[in-house]
Amino acid sequence: IHLATENEQYLSELSDQAGCFKEAQIVEFIFLLSEKWHLDQSARYQAVELLERFMIKQIEQISSGEKVKSHDQGHGSSCRSLQDQIHDTFVLRLVSCVQLASKLSLHYNIVNSDTALKFLRSLKYSYTKQELLESELVVLKTLRFHINVSTPLAYVELLLEVLGHNGCLLPAQPLHFMCIQLLDFSYLMRDTIYDTLLKVAIENPTPNKLQVSKFLTVKEDSMLLAVGIISTSVFILHPGHWKQVVEHLNSITGITSQSILEFSYAVLTHILGGTTP
Repeated sequence: IHLATENEQYLSELSDQAGCFKEAQIVEFIFLLSEKWHLDQSARYQAVELLERFMIKQIEQISSGEKVKSHDQGHGSSCRSLQDQIHDTFVLRLVSCVQLASKLSLHYNIVNSDTALKFLRSLKYSYTKQELLESELVVLKTLRFHINVSTPLAYVELLLEVLGHNGCLLPAQPLHFMCIQLLDFSYLMRDTIYDTLLKVAIENPTPNKLQVSKFLTVKEDSMLLAVGIISTSVFILHPGHWKQVVEHLNSITGITSQSILEFSYAVLTHILGGTTP
């Protein structure tokens, strides 16, 4: 109930820029960096979500600056300098988000300043330890220290627990592993999967701008993503139990069986690389 409420609250306050910083290259960069630093799964998703929320706040600051610009001509240069600063410090902020995520995960292998600086220097950046610490503080202050939000992985894991509690007893370890593989896949193929889902949902291969814009809440719905990932994992590993699991997921979350089916279809289509039913 807490996760569902948190999800609804997030969707009700959704920014128009939501999802802009979850493009495949950025997600891949964060995933590979998390792998290099041996972070657990939750940290990599947390880092993606942190960077997304931080960058949206930065964009909002630019937008508010541009509104003031019409009243104050001198503000234009400071607005441009903020844009330049965002561009120039993007990789630094990304590394700071991964660092913060490593601390949130309570992992024994927290990414310290020396490790982060060594990586940045390998990319020819010449930041100091002080600049690195200040960058973490910028992220924290911009997000008002509200950084420990639930990732889609938390939704997946809790729903798996509820399924088990409700008597849907499938081998937990292989199912959990498959869910993580598919969650990675859905993050990396996000736009492609949701593009397919939109076309399936509206039964039209050419959605208009209004349909695309209204679909943003679907793209950002962590509960839908979680049930879709579990459904697809069960379909791959235990097809005989699939209908029963979909019915369970429907009764737990209220998401319709049709929506769950359509999400699984969209994911499987891109796993298989075709349009086989």
